[in-house]
Amino acid sequence: MDAPVDRANLVAQIDAFGFEHLRMLERPLVPLHREDVRIRVHAASLNYHDLLVALGQISSRISEIRLPLVPLSDCAGEVIEVGRSVDGVGIGDRVCLAPMPAWTAGPFKPGYMQSLLGGAIDGVLATHVSGHQRSFVKIPDTLSFEEGATLPTAALTAWNALFELGDLKPGETVLIQGSGGVSIFALQFALAAGARVFAITGSTAKVASLQSLGAEHVILYKSEAEWSRAILELTGGAGVDHVVETCGAGTIDESIKAAAIGGNICLVGLLTGAGGRVDMLPLLAKTLHVHGVVRGSVEMLERMIGMIEHLGIHPVIDREFAMRDLGAALEYLSAARHVGKVVVRV
Repeated sequence: MDAPVDRANLVAQIDAFGFEHLRMLERPLVPLHREDVRIRVHAASLNYHDLLVALGQISSRISEIRLPLVPLSDCAGEVIEVGRSVDGVGIGDRVCLAPMPAWTAGPFKPGYMQSLLGGAIDGVLATHVSGHQRSFVKIPDTLSFEEGATLPTAALTAWNALFELGDLKPGETVLIQGSGGVSIFALQFALAAGARVFAITGSTAKVASLQSLGAEHVILYKSEAEWSRAILELTGGAGVDHVVETCGAGTIDESIKAAAIGGNICLVGLLTGAGGRVDMLPLLAKTLHVHGVVRGSVEMLERMIGMIEHLGIHPVIDREFAMRDLGAALEYLSAARHVGKVVVRV
């Protein structure tokens, strides 16, 4: 068991809700259990969930947030210490950490949410992070630590929606919403699988970016409220086979209208809220499959990273911030100007 030279852990901490209550402090490094691994964190990435946590806007039905809390769930780094029974990774390995470590395999169970990093328990925005060896997955040498840090939530959620639940096939059609991390990974994965991709956005400035990344057609939903009509026209009246639904209440009705018979709608986010009513008739008439997607298991993360390495996919990083500038990074995420992922260098 090799021990790190530095025995102090610099962490970011939320003391109270609001960006002004973020601070940096040192904590002692905790001893490792026999199957634990410690990494030196090089980069972390932001998700919309992190913004809600920082602002105290997470529903108690999802997760009970207890302060003080170390934020963020996604990171990548280098293994610097291992417990005496660790055999899955070694010193010097480049790894990322599963955001919900208790979900190693099999179907999702509600109890797994109690292991959500940066939510139910302390997260990863620290110079050192430790956990059970099964929670860590090696990242390809072709990816930087910054790129590796974007994979555990956004990429995994998109992968789960399209392949684990959606069984995406070449030639099928996919609709993404907006330009956040999940949507951009879904765009990249779908194109790599030989699918056609359509997108909606509320920003004229993002149309060109989405098209340059491979979206076949981009619809401005603010100027075309019934945007499902455009999707149906573009698909010859058939509709899309897969909808990666990131917005929630504000778009779900149009998503249902835009979906093909027997299509899949994967609800991965609630950017426009969770309330409202849904017309059940088209769900029945179209025999639609509607899935709720909450990240994914460690086994899914392994499968996804293997495919990313095989296909040579590189995550889209919009902007990087220093660890001390977490507040500014969260404010930037809140402004929704990003295309792809926002990263924090540690």
